[in-house]
Amino acid sequence: MTVSDSSPNSPWHSFPRKVWRTGLKWIADLRVAIALLLLIAVFSILGTVIEQGSTIQFYQENYPEDPALLGFLSWKVLLGLGLDHVYTTWWYLVLLLAFGVSLIACTFRRQLPALKTARNWNYYSQARQFNKLALSTELDHGSLQSLKPQLEKKRYKIFQDGEKLYARKGIVGRIGPIIVHIGMIVTLVGSIWGAFGGFMAQEMIPSGVNFKVNNVFKAGIFSESDRPWSVNVNRFWIDYTPTGDIDQFYSDLSVVDDQGQELERKTISVNHPLRYDGITFYQTSWSIGGVQVQLNNSPIFQLPAAQIPTENGAKLWGSWVPIKPDMSAGVSILMQDLQGSAIVYNEQGELVGAVRVGDRLDVGDISLKLVDLVGSTGLQIKADPGVPVVYTGFLLVMVGVVMSYVSYSQVWALAAGDRFYLGGKTNRAQVAFERELLEIINTLETSSAQATPENTLTSIEQ
Repeated sequence: MTVSDSSPNSPWHSFPRKVWRTGLKWIADLRVAIALLLLIAVFSILGTVIEQGSTIQFYQENYPEDPALLGFLSWKVLLGLGLDHVYTTWWYLVLLLAFGVSLIACTFRRQLPALKTARNWNYYSQARQFNKLALSTELDHGSLQSLKPQLEKKRYKIFQDGEKLYARKGIVGRIGPIIVHIGMIVTLVGSIWGAFGGFMAQEMIPSGVNFKVNNVFKAGIFSESDRPWSVNVNRFWIDYTPTGDIDQFYSDLSVVDDQGQELERKTISVNHPLRYDGITFYQTSWSIGGVQVQLNNSPIFQLPAAQIPTENGAKLWGSWVPIKPDMSAGVSILMQDLQGSAIVYNEQGELVGAVRVGDRLDVGDISLKLVDLVGSTGLQIKADPGVPVVYTGFLLVMVGVVMSYVSYSQVWALAAGDRFYLGGKTNRAQVAFERELLEIINTLETSSAQATPENTLTSIEQ
C-alpha cells in the first residue's frame, strides 16, 4: 500500500510556489519588459503603416500574392495575422496585458522594496561603518548641533539619537519610478478600453441635412454609436485664395435632441473639431452634393450631384436636369468647385454655355436659372472612451520621470569622544553631492575655534 506524502513540507506542495516565484521573477525582469515594449512598438508601427479596417478588395489590390511585399506579405498573410486590425487582435492585447503584468510585478518586486528600504534607515554607531560610504571624513572637532543647521539649510530631513545623526532628502526620487510604472499601466488600460469601446465612422452630408452616425467602418466589441441626438449640417462652405486654390473649408454643425432643440453648435474646420458626448467630429473632406435650379418660373428644386471619374484625377461633379415634365429630355450640368459656376451640355453632348449662381441660361425654349451649388461636408467621426485615461497615464509618466531625476541623498554623522565622523552617499549627481558635503565640512571646520589646517578632510573615498 502506497502512502502519499501530504506533509506541508512535501516537494509536491512547494512545487507550485516555486513555479509561481520563478514566473514572477521572470516576468519582473527588466529585459523581459523591454522585449515586450519593443514588440508592442513594432506592431504599433505596422498598424500605422498598414491601412486599418479597409475592404478585402483594397488589400487584394495593394498586397497581391505575386509579387508579395517583402517576399511574403500578401493579402492572405496580412488578413490571416490580423494586420488589418492590429490594435484589436488577441495577440496585441496579450502583449499589452503581459507588459502590464511585467510592470506590476516589477513595481512590487523592485520599486516598492526600494522605497521601503529608503524609508527604513539606521544610525551609524561605529567609526568603521563610515568606511563603506562614497564620501566620508574624520574630524578632530565637530558637533551635531553645529551640523544640523547646515543640513537644514540644504533641506535635509534630520533624525537624531544622542550622538548619532541621520539625514536624508530627495525621497521623492524613489517614488518617481513607481509613478512612471503606474502611469504606463494606466495608459495601457486606456488603450485597451479605447480599442474595445471606441469606433470610427465617415459621413458625407450635404448642407441643410440632419444625420445620425451610421456609416461606422471600425468599432470595438463594446462600442455603441447610437445616441439620443443627431447633427444638423447648417451650412458648408469653402474659402478660396485669389488664385482659385482652396484656403480652408468649414462646416457649421448643430447637435440637436429628438425635439429639435439645439444642444451644441460649432463651426468646424481642419484641426478644429467638434466634441460632444464623447464623440469627435473632424473636418476631413468635401464634395458637391447637389445643385439647385429653377426652370422658367417653376419652384426651386434640388437635384443630387455625383462625382465623375477623370483620367487625370481632377475633381468633377455632374447632375442631370430634366427640361420636360415627362423627363424625356434634359441637360447635364458639370461643376468643378463651389465657387459658383457650372457648364451646361445638351443631350447631344454639345456645350450650351456656362452659367453662374444667380444667372440664367437659355436651353432651347427653357430658361434655366442656377440658384445654388450645394456642398457636402466630409466628416470623420471618432469615439475613444480611453483617451482621458491615456492622457492621465501620460501625465503620470511625465510627472514620474521628473520626480525620478531628483537625487536621493543620505548623510550620517557620529560624535565619538574627541572624534567626529561624517559621511554620505547619493544615487545620482555625485559631483554636486560631493561639493555639498565638502561645503558642510568646511563650514564645520571654520566654525570650530580649535580647527587647524591639518584637520580638514582626512579621507575621501569615491
